[in-house]
Amino acid sequence: MQMNSPGLNKVMRAMVLDAPREPVKLRCLPRPQPAASELLVKIAACAICRTDLHVVDGELPDPKCPIIPGHEIVGRIAALGSNVGNFSVGERVGIPWLGWTCGKCRYCRSGHENLCPAARFTGYQIDGGYAEFTTADARYCFRIPDAYSDVEAAPLLCAGLIGYRALKMAGDAEKVGIYGFGAAAHIVAQVLRHQGRTLFAFTAPGDTAAQEFALEMGAAWAGGSDLPSPEPLDAAVIFAPVGGLVPAALRAIRPGGIVVCGGIHMSEIPAFPYDILWREKRLVSVANLTRRDAEEFLTLAPQIPVRVTTETFPLSCANTALARLREGRLIGAAVLVPQH
Repeated sequence: MQMNSPGLNKVMRAMVLDAPREPVKLRCLPRPQPAASELLVKIAACAICRTDLHVVDGELPDPKCPIIPGHEIVGRIAALGSNVGNFSVGERVGIPWLGWTCGKCRYCRSGHENLCPAARFTGYQIDGGYAEFTTADARYCFRIPDAYSDVEAAPLLCAGLIGYRALKMAGDAEKVGIYGFGAAAHIVAQVLRHQGRTLFAFTAPGDTAAQEFALEMGAAWAGGSDLPSPEPLDAAVIFAPVGGLVPAALRAIRPGGIVVCGGIHMSEIPAFPYDILWREKRLVSVANLTRRDAEEFLTLAPQIPVRVTTETFPLSCANTALARLREGRLIGAAVLVPQH
């Protein structure tokens, strides 16, 4: 039995991508209805992620088009599907990138649902958060800590979760380099500071604003990615989607160190000499997130407490926010607010 809040309109505004490499367009669409295992969520905020750019710019293959992008969603439950028993109408939830898995394959059964071959992703194969309402599989919705406003919480759903997973893959490294200092990096920086580790921030050459921001977030050093690391690193995490940073990061880490590629898309990695990988250096990638990552990070974030730097935009200005991100003209995270 579907439960609806009274007085909800039957239509909604949404920004829709009709085809890759086109602007998203404002449309008036029928409000979605939740399936048996889904929630209907009235969206309060949706952060803009670099992965949204990869979808809009055609760098990720075969999106469902037309598609409503966005996968860092915070809102309140407006209706429950008939099989949902662990949420209530009115509760605040977050919806991340990983939106559905089969629950049956070897990866799902072993707690590695982020590798499910049938996985579907919010804002890519499932309509996402550049809208006033969305539906989501209740298994992949998470309660949001009360310490955060809707706008503050939205970037935690990807920049925070993927950043946290990337940091976990770096192990107990004491000296950590981050390449690309944007939404994810400024959250990870606070986790590193809380854990007493040392951060070295590498930005686009000449990006003094990002370097100053990194120093404000606790970096011991900040400079261009064209510069050598001032000290050998135990680990490097690459958030910028630039394949040319991989050889640079391999050169920066010590023997036995690790380079973690934190993005879902990266430009081609140039050939590099085996010598910079030798001596048991490791190069790994991060794929998506697990529910355990979300539960751990959303518990940890308010304990630190992680503070999120944001800039808000009305829903209709999604293209402006995407352009600012594409051009590297954002400090922190851009967040769309449908009821701006």
